[in-house]
Amino acid sequence: MTEALIPQPGDVVHVGGEASVQFQGERAFVFRVIRVDARSTYEGWIWLEGYVLGPAGAALQRRRIFVRRDGLVRRD
Repeated sequence: MTEALIPQPGDVVHVGGEASVQFQGERAFVFRVIRVDARSTYEGWIWLEGYVLGPAGAALQRRRIFVRRDGLVRRD
């Protein structure tokens, strides 16, 4: 995602090490955003709520994550 772009509900993003060190390597996943928390936080960081997606695109787990906005990669 670009710096000015904030994910919207329905967006699918790749969450990896660039988004947060806790999601490096094998801990990376594809995530469907269902909610973006509007509360103020550290510059460039956001809280997202959504679903971890499996290889077929099915929702596997609902999560709330704190990530660097610039580290997210939009998936089509």
